[in-house]
Amino acid sequence: MKKPDVERIEEGLGEGAEARSSLPVAPSMGPALASLRTPPVSVSVDSRTVLISGMAVVLAVLAGLVAQGLGSLIHFVTNLAFFGRLSVQPVSPGDNTLGGWVILVPVAGAIIVGLMARYGSRAIRGHGIPEAMEQVLFNQSRIPPRMTLLKPLSAAIAIGTGGPFGAEGPIIATGGALGSLLGQVLHVTADERKALLAAGAAAGMAATFGAPVSAVLLAVELLLFEFKPRSVIPVALATATATGVRIAFMGGAPAFAIPDLTTPSGGALAFYGVMGLFIGAASVACTRAVYWLEDMFEKLPIHWMWWPALGAIVVGVVGFVSPRTLGVGYTNIEDILSGRFVGTTMLVFCALKFISWSVALGSGTSGGTLAPIFTLGGGLGSGLGLLATQLFPSLGVDVRVAALVGMAALFAGASRALLASVVFAFETTRQPLGLLPLLAGCAASYLVSALLMRHSIMTEKLARRGARIPTELGADALGTALVRDHGLKLVVTLQADMLLEEVRTWLASDASGSKHQGFPVVSREGTLVGVVTRRDLLDGHASEGRRLRDVVKRPPAVVFEDSSLREAADLMMDEGVGRLPVVSRAQPQQVVGILTRSDLLAGHRQRLANERTRERGLGPARPPAPRPA
Repeated sequence: MKKPDVERIEEGLGEGAEARSSLPVAPSMGPALASLRTPPVSVSVDSRTVLISGMAVVLAVLAGLVAQGLGSLIHFVTNLAFFGRLSVQPVSPGDNTLGGWVILVPVAGAIIVGLMARYGSRAIRGHGIPEAMEQVLFNQSRIPPRMTLLKPLSAAIAIGTGGPFGAEGPIIATGGALGSLLGQVLHVTADERKALLAAGAAAGMAATFGAPVSAVLLAVELLLFEFKPRSVIPVALATATATGVRIAFMGGAPAFAIPDLTTPSGGALAFYGVMGLFIGAASVACTRAVYWLEDMFEKLPIHWMWWPALGAIVVGVVGFVSPRTLGVGYTNIEDILSGRFVGTTMLVFCALKFISWSVALGSGTSGGTLAPIFTLGGGLGSGLGLLATQLFPSLGVDVRVAALVGMAALFAGASRALLASVVFAFETTRQPLGLLPLLAGCAASYLVSALLMRHSIMTEKLARRGARIPTELGADALGTALVRDHGLKLVVTLQADMLLEEVRTWLASDASGSKHQGFPVVSREGTLVGVVTRRDLLDGHASEGRRLRDVVKRPPAVVFEDSSLREAADLMMDEGVGRLPVVSRAQPQQVVGILTRSDLLAGHRQRLANERTRERGLGPARPPAPRPA
């Protein structure tokens, strides 16, 4: 190799970015700069967000109408199955006069649901939220269109014939299916389709309970797995719209009207927090019982189509003993929260409701989980509160507040939707003085549940199928780390006019820098021409007379020094490269460093240190550990 060429390489090795930044810029490089591929400018909200928000509002109106329609359909099936009349007037199946024949009604409904699942869609089985989560995480939010009809119809039959479920689960699932269908018909991205699915699901919950804020939180915690304006705005507008639809049909009264509460004392507040610990343990037991029963049904030597009918026998027998366990049972929740349904009778009812619901859900029929969990939690909280008033009257425990905390805490522990649980209990009762006890009890329940159980009642089914479900929302480590902190190491550049034969000789010399896998190629003026890899340089083609610029295959993709590592990683994926030259925005034609895939992994170093390093916080912060060159 000729000495001047060696000096050019050594100059790049020895002086790095400082030497190159002083080189003149060639005026003729203007058109070349326009061909540089740089990270796209990311914006949190744009015109597409407005479009998706408009779609979400329309979707919410449909979801609100579906919620009203499903409620009427459930009433129609209930009237027909238990009273033999054609009517959509609200009626409780517990008021029937069938006697022992009542056992056959849930069985008949379960047989129909089993046939629908076998010959329609198996996805109608269950309460709907885990299935929606699965589609969001692993199928680009594509729910089969037939689910928009089969899910509400099967749920109406199951609940209308006495199934101990709430209507909210199927409504949430149907709203999500409507959003997914809209996203499949229109030309949208997978993320936009996810926002529409979540908007439809949240709108279904808001239309059922008139709880728009908790519906947004539930969507964030269980469906979106993110908190970004592009998804939260459509969901929030959808829940507000759906709540407006509910008010138009049912008025603005709270879903569960209870007498006004009083400010809790310090002792009472402490009790609600401790009670949350017990409720958290109960949520774990509840979840494990449901999936244990599901495992038992899996072992039966008969086709799964008949499992709901077997579970319905238990539902019918329990319904004969305690008619209040049949059907949706929203009035049971209100009676427990208001203090009208207390004591031993209420606890026996809750025990029977748990048996009926867990067996039916484990059998794989169609129905919701929210209302049964609220009923059981409210009953357990009421029982613990009543015990506290007898044993520790000086604490000033309110049985109604204890029931409210129990209702929300059981759902928080079972679903891990902490914020949604707290806000839901407030929105459905309109009792602001319950917020502090709710926060204490739900947080305690969440703590115990997370310690004792890896997965929730919503995610256990997916985990058993081998899926890995995100359980935490956190700041993106790569999104907060800048390229200038990781990619401004000394870079080896090669001159574009060098002969390929000379470069190959240098690569074989084991000289400093010759073992790198990629090299920026620059002109005599220091302007970036492209990037070549060792494979490009040693591909076996004849090198006689070829210059290094002849090996460059395409215009370079570069990253700015003030870009985030997330933007750099996205650009690497888009371009299919493993390294990016780093440039400044002031002089984008001058290379100041290089960023590799290993640098992206190093971007997680500070996150790991924050999670694992225990130290006293007093005094100045220690400087970060030096990065390997």
